[in-house]
Amino acid sequence: MSELDPIVFVIDDESSVRDALGSLIRSVGLRCELFGSAQEFLQKRRSEVPSCLILDVRLHGRNGLDFQRELAEKNIHIPIIFITAHGDIPMSVRAMKAGAVEFLTKPFRDQDLLDAIQLALERDRATRRQESELASLHQRLESLTPREREVLPLLVSGLLNKQIAGEIGISIAAVKVHRSQLIRKMGANSLADLVRMAEKLGIPGNAI
Repeated sequence: MSELDPIVFVIDDESSVRDALGSLIRSVGLRCELFGSAQEFLQKRRSEVPSCLILDVRLHGRNGLDFQRELAEKNIHIPIIFITAHGDIPMSVRAMKAGAVEFLTKPFRDQDLLDAIQLALERDRATRRQESELASLHQRLESLTPREREVLPLLVSGLLNKQIAGEIGISIAAVKVHRSQLIRKMGANSLADLVRMAEKLGIPGNAI
């Protein structure tokens, strides 16, 4: 296993449960890090790789559902799989509404947990891909000149070159140049591609 491989974090205050979960997770070739408390987890510097968190609902001095909310408030976004020996429907509903991937009641089947882990890791991979793509789009947007940034929302709104020229008071020829340049800088293969990029950036819904 390398440092780029996904990591499964486990927080459970029972050492026997932690060790059993760690053995199960490692048996399928996944990296695993075990913590006896939520505070230990927060103090650990985490690698920027796909990951998920297996979290016991009831920890000494802390409620797992409250910790889920705390992570969100700290802007720590990691898919969570809850495990508990004392679960109920309202508890599971609260967890799932807050974004949990799964809520498993002990004793649960090993395969159910492994399936949940794979789902959680794939969710985190997708989130990281989206964040990386959006960051790249913002970098391209920043490379545009002020005039190109002015043309962009008008272009993706469906206005013709003549209409854009009249809207911002420049020649049609100048609009064609700005249009060509911004499409090149944004890395768009077509106007339709540029429209999709603009939607992801919130243009023209948001001011740029």
